[in-house]
Amino acid sequence: MNYLKNIDNFDNIALVLYQKDDLRLEQWPLEDSLKSNECLLQAHSCGICGTDLTLWKKGFVADFVVKNPYVLGHEPSAVVIAVGNDVTHLKPGDRVAVEPAIPCLECEFCRSGRYNLCPISNQQSHGLPPADGCLRRYYVHRADFCYKLPENVSLEEGAIVEALAVVVHACRRVNVGIGHNVVVCGAGPVGIMSALCAKAFGANKVLITDIDKSRLDLAKELGIDEVIHIDINNFNDKQVAQTIKEQMSSDALGADVTIECTGVESSVCLAIYATKSGGKVGIVGLGGNPRIPLSCAAMREVDLIGVCRIKDDYQLAIKLISSGKLNVKPLITHKFRIEEAIDAFNLLKSGQQGVLKVLIQY
Repeated sequence: MNYLKNIDNFDNIALVLYQKDDLRLEQWPLEDSLKSNECLLQAHSCGICGTDLTLWKKGFVADFVVKNPYVLGHEPSAVVIAVGNDVTHLKPGDRVAVEPAIPCLECEFCRSGRYNLCPISNQQSHGLPPADGCLRRYYVHRADFCYKLPENVSLEEGAIVEALAVVVHACRRVNVGIGHNVVVCGAGPVGIMSALCAKAFGANKVLITDIDKSRLDLAKELGIDEVIHIDINNFNDKQVAQTIKEQMSSDALGADVTIECTGVESSVCLAIYATKSGGKVGIVGLGGNPRIPLSCAAMREVDLIGVCRIKDDYQLAIKLISSGKLNVKPLITHKFRIEEAIDAFNLLKSGQQGVLKVLIQY
């Protein structure tokens, strides 16, 4: 299908990662065809997350290694420019949030409903090497992984949907429910959204920890019940865990559920110690392979539950924003034009206080 006629003054500027510490803005080729189940998108906003930052600083994250130049970006919102012949739920002009990982829909995992575990999606997750991401002006994507945004949800909020969908999946994985006491480790964008999502899921009390007091202040403003500021110069995970238990409930047994969003070894240990016997710890943060107190978890039957991306969570994430149950706007602290994208990455790298979600916009 010839869709280039839908584009005036073709300019596909993209943010390309060549290797560790080598990030460039340059023109990127457009796919030469549009399949019947695909749509052509024009980028609007794309969030930068810790994964992007790690890929830039280290050249890898988890099992994803930068071997060839590729386009970054996996938290996008966009506008539909053209649709394939079989696409009926979208039309040109629609505003969409885009789910970046594309599964095969044929393997054992996909057929059982757990498409987020599809091995093919690891190779086709837009924005993770080797698959080109969404920080380019135009790109083609499978239409059934594009979700139309309601009128009351902005395209900037649409760029938060991917991260929120991960959080929704995490809360579903650990079965956050009515009356639960929940601890969240890490008050970055994902951590704060985890805490807010736990409240939306019916949690009784939610406590969040972080080393950055400004982030904890924002969490309190957004309605999180309790916060604990971690002093990294005087940190003892068991002592902090005991403080958390005492703040969580009168019986000081600990959290029913803990969601760990940092991937930092000391924080993962804290998550296990702060969870009551028989409770659950959801592992969201990816920080390598930390040494953790497995014997403590095993002897108290604390379940460590992995959280892998997203599984049918976009629609609920969009509803949480649209209904007003979850306000993501305060998390967007900085916005940069695509021409300033490298400045955006340098800001995140600086660790400057007050920086939460950074958007790159076209």
